[in-house]
Amino acid sequence: MFEEIKNEIIKYGKLSGGKNYTPGISGNISVRTEKNVVITSSGSANGMLTGDDFSVIDFEGNIIEGAKPSSEKFLHLEYYRQREDINAILHFHSPCLTAFAASALALDAPILPEIVFCFGNIPLAKYALPGSKDLVAETAKYFKTHDVILMQNHGVIAGGKDLKDAYLKLELCEEYARTMIFSKILGGAKILSDEDVEKINSLK
Repeated sequence: MFEEIKNEIIKYGKLSGGKNYTPGISGNISVRTEKNVVITSSGSANGMLTGDDFSVIDFEGNIIEGAKPSSEKFLHLEYYRQREDINAILHFHSPCLTAFAASALALDAPILPEIVFCFGNIPLAKYALPGSKDLVAETAKYFKTHDVILMQNHGVIAGGKDLKDAYLKLELCEEYARTMIFSKILGGAKILSDEDVEKINSLK
């Protein structure tokens, strides 16, 4: 079972690495199983994963098998605790979303209908030291209500029902962030009206 999960993580790691969503040894990926979590190991490169770049941990963070887990393991575990519908998590430093995170800017204005429909908004969690309990606490404030969250001066975390779902959410939001950067160059995006937002949400 774990081998199948590892292979799927390798697949989406390579896909993400090829798009520069997870440069170098930054970021981490995990998948929830019934009793454990499979997570990429500390110092691994998501775009170049092998079968040895994983750890299986329990929901207390204890190692069941494999290498030393990512230092962000408790961030993943807390997301799983709060959301029974989340079974896969990507924590990346993708350039455009991370540019907003580094600038301490949430993507919270209603601009594109698909973002309003799918996410409502993309909030910004306050900065805390990577791998720390404070980082978990600050980011966890948004876990119950959001699938994609910016982490100030750090990166982004996205959760989904499976790896494909988490990846597609992150891909959509990364391209949205890119669009927002381009729109700033062109004079700024136009905000949708409250009426427009209400009509979009009525389609759910």
